[in-house]
Amino acid sequence: MDTGIIVRAISGTYDVKIDRRPLDADSAGSGVVVCKPRGVFRKLGITPLVGDRVTISGTTIQEVLPRRNQFIRPPVANAEVMVMVASESIPVTDTFVLDTLIAFAETNYAEPVIVINKTDIAPADELYRVYCSAGFAVVRASVVTGRGVAELSAALSGKICAFAGDTGVGKSSIINAIAGLSGADEIKLSVGDVSSKLGRGRHTTRTTQLFELGGDTMLIDAAGFAAVEEIIIPFDGLENAFREIAPYSGACRFADCRHLKEPDCAVREAVSSGAIAKSRYASYVRLMELALDREANKWK
Repeated sequence: MDTGIIVRAISGTYDVKIDRRPLDADSAGSGVVVCKPRGVFRKLGITPLVGDRVTISGTTIQEVLPRRNQFIRPPVANAEVMVMVASESIPVTDTFVLDTLIAFAETNYAEPVIVINKTDIAPADELYRVYCSAGFAVVRASVVTGRGVAELSAALSGKICAFAGDTGVGKSSIINAIAGLSGADEIKLSVGDVSSKLGRGRHTTRTTQLFELGGDTMLIDAAGFAAVEEIIIPFDGLENAFREIAPYSGACRFADCRHLKEPDCAVREAVSSGAIAKSRYASYVRLMELALDREANKWK
């Protein structure tokens, strides 16, 4: 029985990198075994994910070991860092989508890192200010000029990192740039053009895959997400999912204040004073209303 980590998932099969063997998917006996899960997994509702630690026997996954976390979009497990790639050029990132991903990362024990790409076209000063003020690690990047690549590479060193962001923001380009900096030139992901008519990029990531860069750094590239409504964050976890809101919540008049329309709400006062960004608060309100609606209708 061997243990390893799933580095690729496609069409019901899984590439498992066996522990203590070199990762070189192009050579026989490389330490990567193409596996399928035990038939009982389907009955038990278990779906292996890229990033999962597993035990295998021959070419069969016998067990998925306990997870640190798991994500629906992108479909990965055990990510220590979740890198959200955003842009104020084409396409312009919807801050509600970005905030939803950040909140999901916060509630699932993954450190959010925000990369603002294409700063050679749009510097995104306001976006940078908002998320730095909220207490996040924010990297301004450009794969055209090389800006931010070394900074991001250092921030991800030694960690399993999932990448997410709208199609066309440059996730694959950034991963390629980091790989090149590390010397892993064999990693070259497909990069698509952005349609100027639609303001969206073409989907270029077809599989979910984990790339080893050395020094125990692993990068996950996954198909672009589209349905943030699939992300469910309970209403009682939202305060802590918005790190700049939590410090003010204890000063509200009511202990159970949801920071929506209640009187003497310290959080709303902080928004009015500029201590909390209006865009971030708007995302909080939208997520809270969705969560409360789900709670009210769960037995209907």
